Amino acid sequence: MENITVEVEYCNKCGYFLKFEELKQHITEQHSDIEVVGREGRRGSFEVKINDSLVHSKLQTLAYPDYADLANLIGDAKLGKEVKGPCKQQPITSCVVA
Repeated sequence: MENITVEVEYCNKCGYFLKFEELKQHITEQHSDIEVVGREGRRGSFEVKINDSLVHSKLQTLAYPDYADLANLIGDAKLGKEVKGPCKQQPITSCVVA
């Protein structure tokens, strides 16, 4: 088993830090040996990488990643399988078009 790192770029101005903390908690509950790193990034971003492989982009989908599917991708990476995105996404429920 190789070391697995999950990196999340999030927009703090958009309030996505709390979403990052929620995702980090979910991942560490499922995979306590995984390092989850967050950093403030581009406006509107919530980008998730597993070992430098982009598996989710809120900039592209306008949605958050599905946590269960992301945990499955991490499990695959722990087994040495190639990380294949994109990850499933959560339904968009609060989109306002002006």
